[in-house]
This record gives sequence, structure tokens and C-alpha cells, in this order.
Amino acid sequence: MNNPLLTPFDTAPFSKIKNEHFMPAFLESMAQARQEIDLIANASSAPTFENTIAALDFAGQQLDRVSSVFFNLNSAETNPEIQKIAQEVSPLLSEFSNDIMLNESLFKRVKAVYEQKDDLNLTKEEYTLLDKKYKSFSRNGANLPDDKKIRLREIDAELSKLKLQFGENILAETNKYEMHLTDESDLDGLPEGEKEAAEQLAKSKDKEGWLITLDYPSYIPFMKYAKNRALRKELSIAFGSKGFHNDELDNQENIMKIARLRYERAKLLGYKSHAHFVLEERMAETPEKVHEFLNELLEKAKPAAEREFKELENFAKELDQIDRLEKWDSAYYSEKLKQKLFNLDDEKLKPYFKLENVIAGVFKVAEKLFGLQFEEVFDIDKYHSDVKTYRIYDEHKNLVSLFYADFHPRAGKRGGAWMTSFKSQYVQYGVNERPHISNVCNFTKPTASKPSLLTFNEVTTLFHEFGHGLHGMLANTVYPGLSGTSVYWDFVELPSQILENWCYEKEALELFATHYKTGELIPMEMVEKIKESSTFQEGMATLRQLSFALLDMSWHGTDPSDITDVKEQEKEAFRDTDLFPDMPETCMSTSFAHIFQGGYSSGYYSYKWAEVLDADAFAYFKEKGIFNKEVATKFKEHILSKGGTENPMDLYKRFRGAEPKIEALLERAGLI
Repeated sequence: MNNPLLTPFDTAPFSKIKNEHFMPAFLESMAQARQEIDLIANASSAPTFENTIAALDFAGQQLDRVSSVFFNLNSAETNPEIQKIAQEVSPLLSEFSNDIMLNESLFKRVKAVYEQKDDLNLTKEEYTLLDKKYKSFSRNGANLPDDKKIRLREIDAELSKLKLQFGENILAETNKYEMHLTDESDLDGLPEGEKEAAEQLAKSKDKEGWLITLDYPSYIPFMKYAKNRALRKELSIAFGSKGFHNDELDNQENIMKIARLRYERAKLLGYKSHAHFVLEERMAETPEKVHEFLNELLEKAKPAAEREFKELENFAKELDQIDRLEKWDSAYYSEKLKQKLFNLDDEKLKPYFKLENVIAGVFKVAEKLFGLQFEEVFDIDKYHSDVKTYRIYDEHKNLVSLFYADFHPRAGKRGGAWMTSFKSQYVQYGVNERPHISNVCNFTKPTASKPSLLTFNEVTTLFHEFGHGLHGMLANTVYPGLSGTSVYWDFVELPSQILENWCYEKEALELFATHYKTGELIPMEMVEKIKESSTFQEGMATLRQLSFALLDMSWHGTDPSDITDVKEQEKEAFRDTDLFPDMPETCMSTSFAHIFQGGYSSGYYSYKWAEVLDADAFAYFKEKGIFNKEVATKFKEHILSKGGTENPMDLYKRFRGAEPKIEALLERAGLI
């Protein structure tokens, strides 16, 4: 019992865990979970909701905890050894999951309860859990003949390895590339803080001069500010060609295999395509509805996007005699044009967004809306010294959640930003077990002379991820399988996207946007400009999001067996949304981790779908006051605390009183 992962724990015992603990912990907790499942499957008593469905949802808790610790580390603090374990354990977990889903005695009991569901006098939550459990079996092959069940297992094992390999290749590509600059004139245009960060990065690797990498805090400022067009081109191509070099880190074969296996799996289960399979469990319901939704937005956004592109083209021509605007010019000239139109420069805003102040600000917003109190604590074990830990309480000093915040890039951490959990919320033996939630982002590190100062875009990212965090923290359901963010994927972005709206409101900015040196409050004319500029190039931004959603559907909405050229497939998908000339050396698909590694396959449209929900929901707050207690309480009670216990449209209507309307989004985006 000297394995810390196999000793009962509440908070994850990070400092005690060594890599060699993981495999034994996985094997032991899988064996334990199998015993729990066998007891349910082979019980002599007649199947009931309690002894079958509820018991199944609570089975394997130790395995869930080990998995959450391990896979979160593989994303936020990995190393070659952890990656190797991930490759070994993923097929085992896939097989374990299939052993449950294809266990005939277990399915027989689940089906028996399901067939009498209308006579059981179940609560809404119990009914939803029963429906979810039954579908998880039928959608994973429980009704298939034996030969097809065997093939399904093979597909799942192969997919789990391919997805991991895809992600590892991207991380390796990101870490491999460095632009090492020794001539200071190559950094012309870059703000002092960014130059200092690049110099600090070079020093940390024992190099003279400056280093620019493909990590967002390094890549984005260079693309936005660097005057040297040739270097922007080099960096842009490096970023856009990850996994597309026909070498050992190439992802083309991986994604074609993933798409084909997903299609084969869907066909085995009786669906027309992977998208048909996925969307059955989404608010959108069918690929047809998704395309209808995307095309409606495309029709509204394209004329605006084309106007904005023309304006940008003319501006670049006028400013620098640029004959043909390329992708590596986009961020640079957009930033210049934005400064000209609004006299608003990210660099002028950054001093007002010191990371610690923004964290305090998002806490303050959560306090005013939902009555939460945040206390930084130092007695919770963590996996890296960068991580900050908090206990969160309600107005009555009851513990609501633990919160881990990990905000800076490093070599073992993948790019981007995400929310995750180390422990779900649920009620067992009369105890409401509170969740352990984590936000992981990649913001610029403090330098010798400056604290970590965020761009406005990073401020909205922090609020976004914290919105997901609140969905996890405020969960209040009985069953772990329905708790927090265990909701339809096209509903999961509502709590995160709605919280971004507070970043644009004077009343909220006044709580935290103060100059890091002088303490002076952000000038109100800046706040006005932030609001005015919020619809700047919204047509182009919408088109970009739609292009990703259409690319996703092109991989997953039809039979991919005829796809032989990844780049050609992509060009075809982008045909209606392309504004810039194609860059032949680059390919989006080969590093599109959302759909090939994360859970967004056939679901990328949900960002836009959730924007419709969030614009409509925030319109309600605006109407009553952005800190209106009554509206906030309804949002907490009907959306944040309910998790996946009911159909999301029913929850939304209970909060809002009606279905969401697309007009609120079009109006906010300035598209009507």
C-alpha cells in the first residue's frame, strides 16, 4: 500500500506520486472496478434502478481518480515517461470500457430497468441517468452480434492510440521549433515587454539574443507586432505546418486513419456517419441541422467579412504598398488598423490587466453574482510550483470547491487553455462530495522588470475558462455521471462564453482593471473603445470559426474512405470561407487537436451554437442589470448547478422563459 494513488485520498497527492506508481495504480484500480461491475452484473436480486443504474454510476471511483490525475498531468506537466505510459494504458482503458459496454449480463440488467422506466416513479435526474446509461451501452455495441463486438473493440483500442500519437506529435513539433534572433532590428515593432520575454527565454536556454517559439505567448505578439514580414512568414508557416512535414511527426496518415475508423465504427452501430452518431446526443440532433445553422451564419457573416477584408487590404496597400495580403499579414495589419480606428492598442491596455488583478477580478464577479468567497491556500499538494490553489466557500462558509490555477507555459504543457477536474461533485451516503476543479492556461510569465500582464484577449480567455470552472464548482447533482460539465457538448460552452461578456462591461472592469504601477483605474474612454472595438472584424472572425466547423463536418459527416489527400480535402472544405490566398506549405487539419485529439469531433460548430445561447442569455442580464441577483440565481439554479440532469433546452427555457433567438448574437456581432 505504499502507492499514494492506491491509498484513499481526497486531494491528489502530487508530491508523493512517482511515474512508476501510475501503471500499478491503473492495473489495481481497473481490477477493483471490474469486481464492482461483476457484483452488479451477477447479482441474484432482480435489477432495480438503485442496484443497477445508480450502482453502475458510482462504480470505478478509484479508477476515475487515478485517470484524472494521470491524464491531467499528461496535458499540463508531461514528460517522455508519462507519454509512454499513456500509450500503454490508453488501449487498456479502452478495452476495460468495452468490457463493461459489451458485458451481456450487465446490459441485460440495464435493459430490464430501462424497459420498465415509465413505471418506476423516477425523479428527472434518475430518469436522465437511466436513459444515459442505456444509450451508453446501445451506442457502444451492446446490441451487436459477437463478431461486430470484436471489431468494435479493435477500432476503439486503435483510436485511443492514434489520438494520443496525434497529440504527442503536435507537442513535439511545438517544442522543436525555435526562431533564434541575434539582430535586434529583427524585433522592430515588438513592445518592450515582449522583447524582454524573448530575451529571457533565450537566456533560459543558454543562448544569446532572443527566442521566438510556437507557444501562444511568444507566437501571437510576434505575428501581431513584428515589422519584419519575412520573419512573420517563416513563423506563420512553422505554426501552420505542424504535423505536415512528411517526417516521423507527420499527422496526415493519423487523421485519415482516425476519420476512417470513426466512420467504420458509426456504420457498425447503424449510423450513416460519425457525425450522425455524435449529433444524436447533442442539442443540434443531426448533421443537416448543423449545416443549416452554419449556412445561416455564413450568409449573414460573409458580406461583412468580405467588406472587412477589402478594408484591410486597402489599408495594407496604403500603409506599406502590400500588393497581396497574406495570412502572415492578417494579425499585423488588423492590429494597426484597430489602433488607427479606435486608438486602442493592446500594449496600452496590458498595464491595466496584471494577472493577479484579473484573477481577483473574476473572483469578485463570481462573488457578486453567486455569493462565492475565494481563499488562496498553501496546504494543498500541487504538481508544479506555478500552480496556485484556492478553497471556495458560499455565503454560509460551506466549502463549495477546491480550485487549482495553472497559468504559464512550460515545456511539458500543451498549448491552449482548458478547464478540467481532479474530482467530480456527487452525493453519496448522505454526503455532498465537493469538486476539485482546475483551470490551465498559457499566459506570459512575469519578467525581471514586469509582472505577468495580459492582453485583452487573454483576459477574456481567463474569464472563459473560469466560466467552465464555475459549471464544475457549483455542480449540485446526486450522480457523478451527470455532474458539472457532463452535459451535451453544444451546451457546455454556454457557462464559459457568457462569462466573457463581463469583460466588456464598465461595472465589472471597475472591479479589477487598475494600472499595475500607479493603481489608477482603467480610463473610461478605454472601456468605451473596448466595447466599440468588440465588433471589429467580427465578420472575418465569424468566417474563421465557421471554416473550422465546416472542416470538422467535412471529415466526419460523410464517408472518408476516398480521401487520399489531406490538404485537398481541407481546401475543398474551406472553399466558401477563404479570404486569404492558400499557403501550400501549411495544413490546419494536421494540428486540429480539438477534433482529432479532444472531444470536439462533429462538434466544433458548438462554439457558435453556444454563442447564440450566451448572447441571448446575456441580453437577459443586460435587461435586468449585469449583477442582478435574481437573474444570477436563476442561472446558477437552472444552468450551473444542474449539470446534465435534464435536457439542456428545458433547462435553458426554465432560466430564460423561452428558446434562444439567433438575433441577439447577430446584433452583438454587428452583423445586422
